[in-house]
Amino acid sequence: MLGGMSRATEESNRAMLRARDAMDRAYDQPLDIPALARIAYVSEAHFIRTFRATFGETPHRYLQRRRVERAMYLLLHTGRDVTDVCYAVGFSSLGTFSRTFRQIVGESPSEYRRRKAPAAAVPVCFTKAWTRPSSFGQQTSVLDKQQVRPAP
Repeated sequence: MLGGMSRATEESNRAMLRARDAMDRAYDQPLDIPALARIAYVSEAHFIRTFRATFGETPHRYLQRRRVERAMYLLLHTGRDVTDVCYAVGFSSLGTFSRTFRQIVGESPSEYRRRKAPAAAVPVCFTKAWTRPSSFGQQTSVLDKQQVRPAP
């Protein structure tokens, strides 16, 4: 025994890591329990039990979470629509994708994109002017400090 871990436990952990690594690499592919159990060289029932004991969640839930994590990235960093993102990360149904996304993230994909979307770039000079401390004892904007007159 090396470091208190039996050889059988070590082999089991390696098998589960092989399957998890396959999910990480091919999250967008149709992966099922039989295929993952074959990668781990164990029966389907043993695979589900051992994966959950090793990683604290079922293989299905792990894969769903990985897909949602990737979807979160795509929603914020690409202009792809929600349906395209859904299929790109391996979901075959927009309804399942939306429901799973909401369960994991707490809001719909569209709400997430809207709430987390990066703000438009603002020139540094404006940011500095808007956040410059006021000599009047409270934070005020440049517009509050100047009288704004309508154009003639």
